[in-house]
Amino acid sequence: QVQLVESGGGLVQAGGSLRLSCAASARTFSIYHMGWFRQAPGKEREFVAAIMRGGGIISYVDSVKGRFTISRDNAKNTVDLQMNSLKPEDTAIYYCAASTSYSFATNAYWGQGTQVTVSS
Repeated sequence: QVQLVESGGGLVQAGGSLRLSCAASARTFSIYHMGWFRQAPGKEREFVAAIMRGGGIISYVDSVKGRFTISRDNAKNTVDLQMNSLKPEDTAIYYCAASTSYSFATNAYWGQGTQVTVSS
């Protein structure tokens, strides 16, 4: 079992920045690929960013490339998402995920989510 707790969400004006953090309970954190997903009102949850267990491969959805940066610290069992140049369309609940599958399609654990609201 892996417990994930997100923090760092809030209200920010367009063009501003937020840094989301996710703390994981797993003693074997380093074996998990970590990711961030988001769900906007009335929409399905979508992939935002992911980082492989060793940090060697990082992926982003096209809409956040150049603005968001995912990072992990295996010594602290944390994964962060630095979000810059935020846009109103980034408004969503952001979820942290851990999985032994980089697709996060199976064996995935999810946090409760943190709200990000970007005002225009």
